[in-house]
Amino acid sequence: MIKKNLIILIFMFLNSCGFTPIYVNNSNLNFSIEQINYIGDRELNNFLKTNLNKYKNEKIENKIYIEAKSEYRKIILSKDATGEATSYQLEAEVIFLIKPSNNKIKITEKKIMDKMNDKFEENVYERLIKQNFASSIADKLSSRLMID
Repeated sequence: MIKKNLIILIFMFLNSCGFTPIYVNNSNLNFSIEQINYIGDRELNNFLKTNLNKYKNEKIENKIYIEAKSEYRKIILSKDATGEATSYQLEAEVIFLIKPSNNKIKITEKKIMDKMNDKFEENVYERLIKQNFASSIADKLSSRLMID
């Protein structure tokens, strides 16, 4: 009962404090991403596509076309005495070619992940990290496009 009341109290506090996500309103954007051609890691590209679709606006005249080349790497950082990997470095690198200006924007994300005992949980966690990489890359790309 106490947990339920605490959850309701927290929800009411967050609901009435005026919290809104930064990118909830795209009215201040001066560009619209019309089309993106993806090359590279399929899963990362799908996450990027989901995150970049929110920057498409029919009303804006500044249309941008993008070619995105993504690469995802899982590098072994350390091994135990038996030769089993104990930690990895996860890297996502995306190179965006912006048209019609022909600017190149390279964005890289990195995270160190320890090996888990359960392979399924490790794969779920790695997929979550990929989603976070895609969200961060999309936000960084939009920030760079607003500056240009």
